[in-house]
Amino acid sequence: MKTTLDSNLDAKLRIARLLTLSSYAALLGLLSVWYLWLAPAPGDHPWVVWLWHLVPLLGFAPSVILGRPRAHAWLCFMLLLFFIEAVLAATHPATFGLGLSYAILVSVLFGAAMYYARWKSQLLRSTRQH
Repeated sequence: MKTTLDSNLDAKLRIARLLTLSSYAALLGLLSVWYLWLAPAPGDHPWVVWLWHLVPLLGFAPSVILGRPRAHAWLCFMLLLFFIEAVLAATHPATFGLGLSYAILVSVLFGAAMYYARWKSQLLRSTRQH
């Protein structure tokens, strides 16, 4: 039997999941466009810099898609490093726009993943108690 608390958590969880998945996909897209097309790294192999950014994020893809709360929490820890890079890019005049977009996407993803992990864990605990 679902309680009002469980119904509220379900609604919050759907919003957090939608925000997590959409900002995760948008961040992967932004990094791909940035490092492969808009401002590729100088040299013969700009894809190396692109892979350096995407591989850590793609490592979380199966768990994010499956909705595992613990993986969402670990994703938040890793996003802190991406946030530092995003703020540094936003403070540079040549990459201000991309850096600001990057920082906003990382912040939205961080918040959504954090709340998803919290609310999903609460929902799992409440269903175990009933």
